[in-house]
Amino acid sequence: MQKVEILSPVGNAEMLSAAVRSGADAVYLGLDDFNARRNAENFTIASLKDAVAFCHVRGVKVYLTLNIMLKDDEIEDAVKQTVAAAECGIDGVITADIGYASLIHKVLPKLPIHASTQMTVHSPSAIKPLKEMGFCRVVVSREMSKAELASFCLEAGRQNMEVEVFVHGALCMCMSGQCLLSAMLGGRSGNRGLCAGPCRLPFSVIGGDNYDLSLKDLSLIEYLNELKDMGVASLKIEGRMKRPEYVAAATAACRQMLENGRAEKGTANALSAVFSRSGFTDGYYKGTLGKDMFGIRTKDDVIASDEAFSTIHELYRNERQSVEVSGEIIITQNTPASLTVTDGVNTVTVIGDTPEKALNRPLDAFSVKERLEKTGSTPYFFKTLNVQLDDGLVLRASALNSLRREALEKLSEFRAKTDPVLPDYSCFNKNKNKTANGIKTYIRIDNLSQLTDAAKTAHTVIVQVDTNPDDLPQNLNFAVELPRGISNEEYIKDRLSAFSKRGITTAFCGTLTATELAKQAGFNTVSNYGYNIFNSYSAAYHKENGAKEIVLSPELLLKDIQKISADVNKGIISYGRLPLMLTRNCPVKNKINCAECKRSGSLTDRKNESFPVLCRNGYSELYNSKVLWLADRQNELSGLTFQILYFTTETPEQVNEVITAYKNNSAPKGEFTRGLYYRGVE
Repeated sequence: MQKVEILSPVGNAEMLSAAVRSGADAVYLGLDDFNARRNAENFTIASLKDAVAFCHVRGVKVYLTLNIMLKDDEIEDAVKQTVAAAECGIDGVITADIGYASLIHKVLPKLPIHASTQMTVHSPSAIKPLKEMGFCRVVVSREMSKAELASFCLEAGRQNMEVEVFVHGALCMCMSGQCLLSAMLGGRSGNRGLCAGPCRLPFSVIGGDNYDLSLKDLSLIEYLNELKDMGVASLKIEGRMKRPEYVAAATAACRQMLENGRAEKGTANALSAVFSRSGFTDGYYKGTLGKDMFGIRTKDDVIASDEAFSTIHELYRNERQSVEVSGEIIITQNTPASLTVTDGVNTVTVIGDTPEKALNRPLDAFSVKERLEKTGSTPYFFKTLNVQLDDGLVLRASALNSLRREALEKLSEFRAKTDPVLPDYSCFNKNKNKTANGIKTYIRIDNLSQLTDAAKTAHTVIVQVDTNPDDLPQNLNFAVELPRGISNEEYIKDRLSAFSKRGITTAFCGTLTATELAKQAGFNTVSNYGYNIFNSYSAAYHKENGAKEIVLSPELLLKDIQKISADVNKGIISYGRLPLMLTRNCPVKNKINCAECKRSGSLTDRKNESFPVLCRNGYSELYNSKVLWLADRQNELSGLTFQILYFTTETPEQVNEVITAYKNNSAPKGEFTRGLYYRGVE
């Protein structure tokens, strides 16, 4: 049976010690910049080197998180920072930015690359393009059910791709990588590592201080051996912003579950007490969605945490002896004693004092072995220890202790050594810009009632995948938008086949799965906003991967958009209610049944702003309360080849009004937003 890895979060040195001493096989951590927990204490290159040495001595791997979307003026610095981290000896890097991943695979081809959960991978067709990009592991979306995970792991095994699964910790309402809520409401981007957590604030379906976007924390600890049997390679604990006690309790619970089939009662109680939001949930894994998955951090939860902290320190107070070694000591007459120790890879031999003839009690093999096996202050333990001892000799206890100490210290030096790194920077600055000759207008509609006479004048009309293609007029240019949430690939294949028969062969795709399915069906692909395309290297990747056009991230400043150089047609969403959240757990359904809301509900925040919620294909989308408006800023969209008017809740009359306004460069009427194109994100 394969070995499975317990992967623990680390935000500072004390958390590192807590994770390793509580049983972690690997840890993940970030540097000061470019990671999705930028508010954690994190590490410098100097402290990273010490952290990696500490871990490697103890047989623990270290993965660097560099999992935010990077701007053009950041990406090359991020690569160079990764090279410095590789020189420290990191065992891999976790990333979500496709441009960065394509660069790092060329600069450091031997460095393992893991696909962050921010890449929204939750179905098997994403595995092939990940392999082609150089990824060796994928952190799958937390929304997957047991059956979906099993199917995914089966395909991953066929393609030699490791699978990493979150098993404990905070659970976002939105699928990772698809959330703009924090960015739009406060300028702090989750895709850039600074999420402010607005989903934990009151959002209500029916009014009052309800928390209809706040999920309980995830806990799958009781299913760890089930996940191991499924083929999961790494069991991941969330929590780089939490306390060392939390990391210790979660790691120890995982270790006990894997080794003993259950977590000890004291550990389980401590884990429940140290942090929860009205308890834990396994709803996604079991496929039991609904209101039982929702919860908040209560006063009782906080009191329980305070009481638990003091007892949890015992979990990581002492060194964990987890590194198995073998040894041989030779004590012979007239020859300095020697001790050889090996961990199976590294072997060291140290020479000590010369034994003397015993006047009273000579050494015996049992007492020599007993003395050398006292390794309690180190991470080592002797699996075997051979003693070669001549009769009638004596050697001081301090001399034996010195041999053991020196041998294990030298072994630690070998285990902490890093391999040389030879980066190749020749792939930098290879992009060229494509000349834009005027801007075309595309119309994205949610339903066919929005296909008005004005909409029919657009260059391209983008329809939803559940649209009946036979209902579409013959004389227009149509494209199909594939959903970002795809749990049933066969359904998407069937829909693509129907559109293809109708002669529609362009698909807007916001995830790797969508693009792969569209390409397999023979479609031209447009890389949609779900990819979070932030830089020229990402844009170039999509061009090289066959995209005929790309939609840039709505989190970019217009001035940054104009810096993106790649030989591909570029566009943005310039009108509409921006999609803020993609969730598999409908928040409206907790209070109102589907028949009543007709899959078109809304949430109200504490400022009485209303956010529409539309449901489709087993997923729900939360849209912004205000529409984005750039009709009067058309002259500032230089460098773009197209813009998308993104219709969701609009009536046919409103569709006509908006299209006319964009043709006339009209100023907005009523409430509107410029999005993030002028204020940007942190």
